Amino acid sequence: MSIDQPASRSQIEYTVNGRRYALLSDLHTHTVYSHGSGTVRDNVLAARGRGIRKIGISDHGPGHLGFGVQRRKLAAQKAEILALRKEFPDMEIYFSVEANILPDGKLDVKPEEFSYFDYVCAGWHYGAVGGLTPRGVAQTLGNFVRRTPERAKPAQVARNTETVIAALENNRIHFLTHPGDNAPVDLGQVAEACARTDTLVEINTGHRTLTPLDVRDMARSKVRFLLSSDAHSPARVGDFFVGVQLLLEAGVDLARVVNLRVEG
Repeated sequence: MSIDQPASRSQIEYTVNGRRYALLSDLHTHTVYSHGSGTVRDNVLAARGRGIRKIGISDHGPGHLGFGVQRRKLAAQKAEILALRKEFPDMEIYFSVEANILPDGKLDVKPEEFSYFDYVCAGWHYGAVGGLTPRGVAQTLGNFVRRTPERAKPAQVARNTETVIAALENNRIHFLTHPGDNAPVDLGQVAEACARTDTLVEINTGHRTLTPLDVRDMARSKVRFLLSSDAHSPARVGDFFVGVQLLLEAGVDLARVVNLRVEG
């Protein structure tokens, strides 16, 4: 495989075997409102400087015990994003949240709160244990101790899979973040649920837990994919190429990736 790397961080187009790949949007980035190192403005400027005109600010949901965005700060964050839209009319800046999937299959973002955001993405994270219920603590601790499919117990995988599918079926989630990470699941079943609910599956270049076999398994369904950086610093905004490599190795038709431009 012949790969031409970008000459600088401001160039976000890669060429592989004569085909050019460019990222059209980065819809999963974090800021100081949760535990990112940059401000909303920093992430917007980073995307703009790299030729990405669509950027999503999606800090961790308020149910995370360690670094969830505080509900009382959401209004200030939204106001900041609205101001930046006026300042940078050439950019599409989205206000989002990465909701936490809870052990009961619900999210830490309430259904009536969804309309406050441009979209809601969701994933499983350690530290969001559903109000410290016995089941929540036990399921989270089990996933932390047996965090890989090889070490996970079949009942654990089945329970996690049921939990994620319930979250997908009961909420309008735009994309499922880093599937299988922090909670081993049956990726094939989860992908089928994503296809059924018209939820995108994220190929996350920050959480590199998926293998080509995992992606191939998910691609057996009619699911569509989204590339994102999950950037926790402005320097990583727009970082996407390892995701392209993974998809190529998996043999996935890149037309199924909704935010990737392929030429040549």
